[in-house]
Amino acid sequence: MSGYLQVFVTVEKREEAERIAGRLLGERLAACVQIIGPVRSTYWWRGNIESSEEWLCLLKTREDLYDDLEETVRNIHSYEVPEILALPIVRGNPDYLKWLTEETRGG
Repeated sequence: MSGYLQVFVTVEKREEAERIAGRLLGERLAACVQIIGPVRSTYWWRGNIESSEEWLCLLKTREDLYDDLEETVRNIHSYEVPEILALPIVRGNPDYLKWLTEETRGG
């Protein structure tokens, strides 16, 4: 059985978050996408400290789907350098992880 990931993606607008969620769910690259926001992000960009309002997508997926998921997000994301960060899920409810497997591509 594959490992599992929670992937963080930030976007500029809620509509973009919903579009990304729909695409990833439609292609079964994620079993669940939670959209949180707005959140305030402060960060370095091109030598300056910037601050903006963003929306955070929390994606639940399998590790073996990550490359396809990242490519899909990069292709449709509006940012020049999108935040796409994956953290391993080290433990979880076995029934939830079974569901996650069944609801993603090839599961």
